[in-house]
Amino acid sequence: MIVRDFHDLVNTDRTVSDAQWTSVRMLLADDGMGFSFHITFLDAGSEHTFEYKNHFESVYCMQGKGSITDLKTGETHEIKPGVMYALNEHDRHTLRADEELVMACCFNPPVTGREVHREDGSYAPAEELA
Repeated sequence: MIVRDFHDLVNTDRTVSDAQWTSVRMLLADDGMGFSFHITFLDAGSEHTFEYKNHFESVYCMQGKGSITDLKTGETHEIKPGVMYALNEHDRHTLRADEELVMACCFNPPVTGREVHREDGSYAPAEELA
């Protein structure tokens, strides 16, 4: 059984920050669960374009308001507490935080903890990080 307290992981190597977001990685690849689990904070007023070419991601909004746009279809959806989205086709998307967003995120395959977004908005596959 793995039991971790979010508060114990803040300000450790499991906390990763990039342009206007911070992610606390509660579960990583080396935990052997087959997915990773993160709590991610996106700054109010920020906008992020991502395309996870090597990962599937599902996200559940716990706090804040914003929107997500599917860049293939142009369709925009409201993000607010209780809304989940899943990037089941490696969907290129833009996520906007009107207020600070607090999101629970799962990645498959799991991230290792060393990933940062590449220029195209993706994470490198794990074998490139070894």
